[in-house]
Amino acid sequence: MDLGIKGKKALVMASSKGLGKAVATELSLEGVEVLICSRTESDLKSAQSEISQKTGGTVHYAVGDVTTVEGRDAILRKAKEALGTVDILITNAGGPPAGTFDDHSLDEWESAYKLLLESTVGMIQAVLPGMKEQRWGRIIAISSQAIKQPVNGLILSNSVRASLLGLVKTLSNELGEFNVTVNNVLPGYTRTERLIELLGEDPDWDKITAHIPLGRIAEPEEFAAAVTFLASERAAFITGVSLPVDGGWIKGI
Repeated sequence: MDLGIKGKKALVMASSKGLGKAVATELSLEGVEVLICSRTESDLKSAQSEISQKTGGTVHYAVGDVTTVEGRDAILRKAKEALGTVDILITNAGGPPAGTFDDHSLDEWESAYKLLLESTVGMIQAVLPGMKEQRWGRIIAISSQAIKQPVNGLILSNSVRASLLGLVKTLSNELGEFNVTVNNVLPGYTRTERLIELLGEDPDWDKITAHIPLGRIAEPEEFAAAVTFLASERAAFITGVSLPVDGGWIKGI
């Protein structure tokens, strides 16, 4: 299937590792010119080399902390220089610390807000004028299955990420006239460093997968394929959805 996005320009946040890197790789395989970003230049250089060797595509990188205005500005300056107008924005960020309500101070709540919501809003504000002007754009937020079915011990993530549901749905209503689609993708248990960080080095996989109807955890490439489809011309009539890629873990209808 030709996804119709060869030659498009994409900015993928938090993409030196994990799900962001997998999405950047999948987009590059489709002929999209990609800018990856994170806070650590050594990780970015490694990811840039790996992706470009695998896909043969053009991959740029920018160093910046998306939780700060200065960090976002640094990324956006490089995006303007390397890409011009951003056609596809993939918002993404690492997860906040695990814990229960009593474990977290107000400062930690504020940090989670900056990491998960402010970073998303700030990047959308920056790229949206170009998308409106050209009357084509894709905005895809990577969040978590936890926003539909909270995970015990992840109150910061459960709470703050849930705001993306309202943001995505409202933006999809506002931006339809500009041919800009806005969607939210909810990863389930996926084989990433973040998952190992949360579960420990020797997790009980049988216990975890017992709650997943497909009986296994996902590979990052499977998640990336869903995101790339939503970024494509083939998904031009899909907007305002929050798509779980979770093997059926979410039990609600």
